Amino acid sequence: MNAWAVHQLGPIESEPLRHVERRVPTPLAGQVRIKVTCCGVCRTDLHLAEGDLLPKHPNITPGHEVVGVVDALGDRASRFAPGDRVGVAWLGGTDGSCRFCRRGAENLCLSPSFTGWDTDGGYADFCLVDEAFGYALPAGIDDQHVAPLLCAGIIGYRALVCAAVPPGGSLGIYGFGGSAHLTAQLALAQGLRVHVLTRGEANRQLADELGADSVGDAHDVPPEPLDGAILFAPAGELVPTALRALDRGGTLAVAGIWLSDVPVLNYQDTLFQERKLRSVTANTRADGETFLRLAERLGVRATTASYPMSEAPQALADLKHGRFSGAAVLHN
Repeated sequence: MNAWAVHQLGPIESEPLRHVERRVPTPLAGQVRIKVTCCGVCRTDLHLAEGDLLPKHPNITPGHEVVGVVDALGDRASRFAPGDRVGVAWLGGTDGSCRFCRRGAENLCLSPSFTGWDTDGGYADFCLVDEAFGYALPAGIDDQHVAPLLCAGIIGYRALVCAAVPPGGSLGIYGFGGSAHLTAQLALAQGLRVHVLTRGEANRQLADELGADSVGDAHDVPPEPLDGAILFAPAGELVPTALRALDRGGTLAVAGIWLSDVPVLNYQDTLFQERKLRSVTANTRADGETFLRLAERLGVRATTASYPMSEAPQALADLKHGRFSGAAVLHN
């Protein structure tokens, strides 16, 4: 089969991805094999290729927003049938027994496995998934538009929950790429006021088209104090800016797996009056299932740019340089 592998870490312009030929993988007990139709392009894939996020194994195949059909079943796999349409997301496995799994916080599992980091992902013709971590996909959303929901959407949903904005409250969104533009739609559909603060004219235009209450530059002051905010941009220097924009008791949720260094915070200036700063770590399967139902019911749709799978490096380069709005999707 055809696949892309991270073979030499470095700037995407240095071609860290290599096209490889591999045997079609055989599913183990409890696994299903997915014939990949498309795979979303996540900024985490870029961090992996460039070495900000170190690969767990040599020549790992990226991709964790995978859509396809079940092609083969491993022993004792019975949740899906051949031909079923299935999604594969970032969280690929947990130990199920650590103190976090036992209390329902599997996103904090002590021995997790992540698609496209620990195990080969969807930048390929086929991939494997533990059937317990696959998603039955909503029939009302096609492959192209459901792929970004499987990470960008799910993580955005969890970040929105973590930002703890009260009903009818104000939400600030810093950065406006694949995850943010989905989260904004969800927040608006739930009756929140959404203020988008981001660089890039195309991103600001998309935010305006989606109905944001205000749109400005990342360092602008929003038109009202924020009840909560989400930092999607991997820019630690925006943390103090976002904290200052919070109203008393507000929460800033940092949604990325990787963030540049955060400047020293002045307590009185940024954290006093019970402002809170918290990270968002992966997701639970319940998060994913809830979000996919909400996305279908509330009409959340991804703005996408389509690329053939053979152009995965170009898609990552375009992501790095902001050459498209929304999310890129690779197609076999």
